[in-house]
Amino acid sequence: MKIALVGATGLVGSEMLKMLEVLHQRHPFTLIAAASERSIGKKISFLQQEISVMSVEKAIEQQPEFAVFSAGAAASEQYAPTFAANGTTVVDNSSAWRMHPDIPLIVPEINAGQLNRQHKIIANPNCSTIQMVIALHPLHQHYGI
Repeated sequence: MKIALVGATGLVGSEMLKMLEVLHQRHPFTLIAAASERSIGKKISFLQQEISVMSVEKAIEQQPEFAVFSAGAAASEQYAPTFAANGTTVVDNSSAWRMHPDIPLIVPEINAGQLNRQHKIIANPNCSTIQMVIALHPLHQHYGI
């Protein structure tokens, strides 16, 4: 399995790399690091190995099963549909798809059951909303908010 990280050299991307290292312990995969033109060729560390950063277009050509976007709304709007059209499931951390009527807005602990294999772009709320919803969900289940 291959997972592309778009925005691998940014602040959010560097945190996402840490999460992907934990995931790799349970489910090994090949990481594809992608970023903006100015980061192409840079090296990032993943599992104590150096990986070269490639362009997003090259990452699309690699046909990963999943692409995690941590590169901002403009990059997501530009490239997520191309990944999706290529069969890649995109998980977007930007605001680009949050209010789109055809894109599911998912907090896995709450509504992951809404997803199916046809969903190729998945949005998530911002970090403060995720925490709030996780705290409110049990209250909603019990009392109906």
